[in-house]
Amino acid sequence: MRQTSKKLDHAAQPATITQVLCPECQTGKMHLQHLTYFTWLNDELITAPNFPAWVCDVCGKRAYDPRAVQWLNTLLNPDTGKKS
Repeated sequence: MRQTSKKLDHAAQPATITQVLCPECQTGKMHLQHLTYFTWLNDELITAPNFPAWVCDVCGKRAYDPRAVQWLNTLLNPDTGKKS
């Protein structure tokens, strides 16, 4: 019974994400995952958990979501929130 309800729940969700071929290996498909993103801010290592990234299921290539990277850069900018 549970398997049927899972299939129905999955089928009821709209298919808004299209399958994208990996630009690196040209074989795998890119899937949305939430990973820990690492970046340096001067001499300090910054980590952002649950960061959206597209990951190839064959070669493991990662492509971070550009809107999320822009949002993080805005948050890390020392001038954010200051009046000009």
